[in-house]
Amino acid sequence: MKKLAMHWKILIGMILGLLFGLLMKNLEQKGIIVDWIKPFGTIFINLLKMIAVPLIVVSLIVGLADLKDISKLSKLGGRTVLFYLCSTVIAVTIGLGLANLIKPGRYINQESRESLIQNFSVDASQKIEMAASAKKNGPLQPLIDIVPDNFFKALSDNGSMLQVILFVILLGIGLILVEEEKAKPVVDFFKGLNDVIMKIIDIIMLFSPYGVFALMASLMVEIPDFSTLGALGIYGLTVLLGLFIMAFVLYPILLLIFAKVNPIKFFKAIAPAQLLAFSTSSSAATLPVTMECVTEHIGVDEEVSSFVLPLGATVNMDGTSLYQAVAAIFIAQAMLPNPLDLNTQLMIVVTATLASIGSAAVPSAGMVMLVIVLGQAGIPEAGLALIFAIDRPLDMCRTVVNVTSDSTVATIVAKSVGKLHHPKDF
Repeated sequence: MKKLAMHWKILIGMILGLLFGLLMKNLEQKGIIVDWIKPFGTIFINLLKMIAVPLIVVSLIVGLADLKDISKLSKLGGRTVLFYLCSTVIAVTIGLGLANLIKPGRYINQESRESLIQNFSVDASQKIEMAASAKKNGPLQPLIDIVPDNFFKALSDNGSMLQVILFVILLGIGLILVEEEKAKPVVDFFKGLNDVIMKIIDIIMLFSPYGVFALMASLMVEIPDFSTLGALGIYGLTVLLGLFIMAFVLYPILLLIFAKVNPIKFFKAIAPAQLLAFSTSSSAATLPVTMECVTEHIGVDEEVSSFVLPLGATVNMDGTSLYQAVAAIFIAQAMLPNPLDLNTQLMIVVTATLASIGSAAVPSAGMVMLVIVLGQAGIPEAGLALIFAIDRPLDMCRTVVNVTSDSTVATIVAKSVGKLHHPKDF
């Protein structure tokens, strides 16, 4: 096992976890998994979340300080936001196209519809209430939320990542603008701290195969009985087809055109981050590993990866955007007598794009944002109950696409600013 690459260890842990969870489920020993196995998966996710914010703060400060020029920051930021925005719009468009072509909502019969709504109405109501509270705020509330009134309070909340990033960017700009002699001690401190944090990540990753085993085992015993969910198979396949197109068609094409990078080598390099994203369903929890893969195995310069990837983990949710588009059309087809018109679907593109930016990088956050998308399009929010049963496995898959998108954009931006070099193992 010691000679195996980390992504193989994670994959083995994932498979063994699924098999062990299936065995315990069949033996009706769910309590063993929930009480004695699942806590280790929770500990693993907490370890990753624990190091995520310090990593963002330190690496972003070091990366910005190394720019030594405000014009470089402007160029880097502009290209990053442009690529993130374009990829999100493409993701939503692909989702809408597939949903209109396949029409997954027409496969749900009346009996299945009533059963799903009855079983998951409580979960749906909770998400609707959370979205309702968000709707009460004014249109500029997201802008207000970006600016923290207390930086240290924002540091203690993984859901306030944008607030942390804003403050750190201002700190980095301050380091660029002051005299180099005065900035040097601060920069040296953060560079040393950055090295320490990377070692902590290496230590945490030693535990990853066991953490993934626990997560997969608990997922298997807690998953609903799929015998009544056959009607949702077409919907799930539609989402997976869209995610596949994004990950293995669109991104490779972008890498070849804009970065001149071999897609096969790229996917091999980020495999540990993808597997971890699949098992944790959290872009934020996966961020430390994503940064390590992109920097050390693809060759993206640290000053680029430390800016692009933390920002991407917060605002770039291609997989979530695509899922929201498919889910909205699916629920509309299942619950409305007439198909949505073109104007409504164009509004879904806009709303889903903006909603994905506001989604927290944690499991199932996209579900809350989906309520806003449904409300904007005039689709009954109660239809959310139709997709709850298989949301968790789809959440795992769309997180893989989110992380792949972040890595792709980081590689392309690095190439565009001359900060992409090729390590020996790439």
